Amino acid sequence: MTQIKRDLTSNQKLRIFLSGCLGRMGKVIAGIAAESADLEIVAGSDLKSDPSSLFPVFANPLDCDIEFDVLIDFSNPAVLPSLLQLLKREKKPGIICTTGLDAAQIDMIKTASAEIPLFRSANMSLGINLLSKLARDAAALLYPDFDIEIIEAHHNQKIDAPSGTALLLADAVNDQLDGALEYVYDRSQVRRKRAGNELGMHAIRGGTIVGEHTVLFAGSDEVIELKHTAQSRAVFARGAVAAARFMADRQSGLYSMDDVLAAKFSK
Repeated sequence: MTQIKRDLTSNQKLRIFLSGCLGRMGKVIAGIAAESADLEIVAGSDLKSDPSSLFPVFANPLDCDIEFDVLIDFSNPAVLPSLLQLLKREKKPGIICTTGLDAAQIDMIKTASAEIPLFRSANMSLGINLLSKLARDAAALLYPDFDIEIIEAHHNQKIDAPSGTALLLADAVNDQLDGALEYVYDRSQVRRKRAGNELGMHAIRGGTIVGEHTVLFAGSDEVIELKHTAQSRAVFARGAVAAARFMADRQSGLYSMDDVLAAKFSK
């Protein structure tokens, strides 16, 4: 394994390269870093330009000639090869927050993680990842005596359903149960009782809802709900920043939010 070392003294800030720095999430992360005592955005990349930016912005990440300690990516899947090249060249850790990656791109990340520390999560919220852990634990204790359903709600501009986070939660529960569950997305065309191995997935779209996810366990005469509500997109940015702090001195390998939570619980 490759050990990544920062050439920093203890009182220096963690230097971040921010991919997608001029996008909505990039601006939130830049704002969080500006208010932090231990973080600094030293460079970024984006297809757009902004003369008022407080740090250099490169159209091509590979053109970056500024030293950094960790890369955070909230951009576009098409940028991934360049980012991985940059990280391997500089031997630095990367936080891949971009969604919509295909199987080939995910394999690309796994391959690169043999050389450099890489972090990837389907959802960057610490709360969602804690919800995933709690849902796994609950499923192990309650199934098959309790039926399991997942309900998610998002704003009226979201084009996919169910959400990627709902699928993350479903997969976490199903993995815990060794794949025993069958996902059911629509019961309107079938007239029959609910099968015991169903995991129902329900999507709500309306207004400006940022994101709500509920894992419901329905048993005889009692119901348990595990729920997470995101009140702003800043929760995803804070998760990315927490991951950046965690990854700063890691060895090569592929990490997830489970590792960040485990580190927090071990303190």
